[in-house]
Amino acid sequence: MKLRVIRAARLSDALAQLRAELGEDAVLLSTRRVAGGVEVTAALDQLDDEPLMIAPDAPRARPIPPALARHNVPAVLAQRLAEGRLPAALESVLGFAKLPLGPAPLLLAGPPGAGKTLTTAKLATRLVLAGTRPLLISADGRRAGAAEQLAAFARVLELPLAIANTPSALGKALARRAAGQPVLVDLPGCDPFNPAGARALAAMLEVARGACVLVLPAGLDAEEAAETATAFQLLGCRYLLPTRLDSARRLGSVLAAAAVGLKLTEAGTGPDASDGLEPLSPEGLARRLAAPPAVQERA
Repeated sequence: MKLRVIRAARLSDALAQLRAELGEDAVLLSTRRVAGGVEVTAALDQLDDEPLMIAPDAPRARPIPPALARHNVPAVLAQRLAEGRLPAALESVLGFAKLPLGPAPLLLAGPPGAGKTLTTAKLATRLVLAGTRPLLISADGRRAGAAEQLAAFARVLELPLAIANTPSALGKALARRAAGQPVLVDLPGCDPFNPAGARALAAMLEVARGACVLVLPAGLDAEEAAETATAFQLLGCRYLLPTRLDSARRLGSVLAAAAVGLKLTEAGTGPDASDGLEPLSPEGLARRLAAPPAVQERA
């Protein structure tokens, strides 16, 4: 038996090609839709004893949940999240964890302009309101205004602030903290794809030996966010804190960044230092994904 599989844009085109190749005695075995058109399988009887092997149809893709459809979630990730209820799927596919505000230094890393300094101030405010006085360290003193911004928050909160622009200075600042005192380190903005910048950040992380959190703004291109998250993960980040969750209209980049293996912790939801962070959970994230986009007022 002679077997022939043909793909064409239209069924009529595929059948015409089959007749031309196998003649009118060809037996149509199956038709199915594929990317770009249709696929038809036909056979022509021959005098032999060879078995006819027909491959199974490819599994059909599950429909994308409506809550994900508008968020530009990468197709492969969207399929993984299409199984069952969205909160359960998020919990199964992504990792969630509490922000590690423990005895080890908390290191906030990320690309320039991601919101690391404001996030540091928000966490410092939380600790002060809870009765704990952390040590603040700015390792971003070379960027204009970075240390001054954190210094302003430190003055308001009456907290000690160390400026440490080198790994050696960072190590000395950490050695001067009080026993058991929490430490928040605002690391310099880093392009992880720049070898010099990546090496400088890796040196800081090696000295600090703390829990590294990637601070990444929501609303980025999902593929770029995943590549950036992977690069920071290779440098030592294990947690993810997305910012600007209140203003981003599409959250596919947040899901894509977390899917590389970073644990979602909290999210920045506004500029208020005392109330601008929201713990992330599968249920809460699912609600944000399902919420209709904010209506933009026309000027």
